[in-house]
Amino acid sequence: MEHEKGELASSPASETRALSVFRLALSFSLLGSLILLVSCAAPGEPIGRKPQVPTAITDLAAQQQGNDVILTFTMPKDTVDHRPLKKTPAIEIYRGFDPPTATVAQEPLFLILTIPPAMVPNYSEKNRIRVINSLDSNDLSPHVGWTASYTVRTRASVKKESADSNHAGVRVYPALDPIPDLRAEVAHNGILLTWTPPQRTIVGPTPSIDIPSIAAYHIYRAETAPELQPSTPPAASGAVSGVPKLRVPLARIGESTESTFQDKQIEFGKTYVYSVRSLVQYSDVAVESADSNLVLATPRAIFPPEAPQNLTVVLVPAQGENSAYLDLSWAISAETDIAGYNVYRSEQDGVPGRRLNSELLLTPAFRDMNAVPGHQYVYTATAVDRAGNESPASASASGSIPVEGQPRP
Repeated sequence: MEHEKGELASSPASETRALSVFRLALSFSLLGSLILLVSCAAPGEPIGRKPQVPTAITDLAAQQQGNDVILTFTMPKDTVDHRPLKKTPAIEIYRGFDPPTATVAQEPLFLILTIPPAMVPNYSEKNRIRVINSLDSNDLSPHVGWTASYTVRTRASVKKESADSNHAGVRVYPALDPIPDLRAEVAHNGILLTWTPPQRTIVGPTPSIDIPSIAAYHIYRAETAPELQPSTPPAASGAVSGVPKLRVPLARIGESTESTFQDKQIEFGKTYVYSVRSLVQYSDVAVESADSNLVLATPRAIFPPEAPQNLTVVLVPAQGENSAYLDLSWAISAETDIAGYNVYRSEQDGVPGRRLNSELLLTPAFRDMNAVPGHQYVYTATAVDRAGNESPASASASGSIPVEGQPRP
C-alpha cells in the first residue's frame, strides 16, 4: 500500500512534466513542419516588367547629296503606353530598292545600320537625328533610277522594338565625282575661283543611262569662326586640310555654267572657305555632286581701285562779284570701298602736278577757285579706297580762265 501510495502521490508531477515535454516537442514539430513547408514550396513567379516600346517615328525624310542619302528624323520621347522613355533607345535603319516600273520585283527591306544608345548623340543636329547612308557602286550600279526606300525603328529593350517609321524614298542616280582641284585667287575685284570639270561617276556609263552633261556648278561659301580670322590677313589663298571651324555652314552664293566664278561680294580682312558642286540633270531629277576640295581665301585691300573715268573741266564765268572758276567733274566709281577722290593740277601735260584738295573729296566734283586767268591747266583725278590705296590717275583734261577782255577758249 505504501508503494502504491507513493506512486499515486508522484503521478500529478509526472503528468505535468510529461505534458510540458509533449507541448515543447509539438512546438518544435510544428515549427519544423512550417520551415519544411516553406522551404519545399515552389517559389512564386516574379512579376514580369513590360518592356518599354518607343512610339513610331513619323517624320523620316530622305535626300540625295552626292552619292549619299541623308536621313533626318526626330527621336521618340515616349512609349506606346504614353510614358516617358527612361533611356535613349537604339536606332535601326532598314533599306530596300523599289524599281521604277512594276515589271521588276521590289526588293525587301534589310537592316543596314544599328546605332547603339551611347552613339546616338553623335548623330544629333538641332534636336534632329542626321544619318548619312553612303551608296557605293554595288548599291548604285543595279539600281540607277530606282527609289531607295528607308524605314527606321528604335529599340529600348531587347524584347521588342518600335513599329516601323513612315517610309521615305528618293530616286537615286550616280553623281559626278567631286571636283578635286578647286583653286582660289585673290584679285582686285574679288576672289576668282577656278577648277577642272569632272568627267566620271562612281559607276561610269551604264546600259540603262549615260552620264549627262554638266548643267551648272553651284558655288558655296562660309566665313571661318572669328577666332580663326588672322590678325593681319594676307592676300593669300590655299587648300584646307580637314574641315575648318565655320561661323555658319556653307551656303550657296551663286551659280556658274563655266568652270570659273568671281566672288565680288567680299569684305577685306575676312577669311572665306569655298566649295563647288557640279550639277547634272537626269530625265526626272537633278543630282548635285559632293563638295569639292575646300579652299580658303583671305582678301586684303592691297589692290588700288580703278582710275576715275570721264573727267571734264568746265569754265564757269564771273557773275557779279563772283570770280570765274573751273568746275571739274567725273563719273562716280563703281567700286564699293571708295573712301574719296583727289584732284591734281599741272601746267604741263604728263606731269602729275600738285594735289589741290587738303582732304579726300567725298563726291566726284571739285571747283578750282584759285586758277589764274591766262594760265592753261592740266587736271587729273584719282580714287582712294578705305584701305588708303590710291588709283592711277585718270585721263587728263585741260582748262583755263581767259584774261579779262580775251575771248573764251
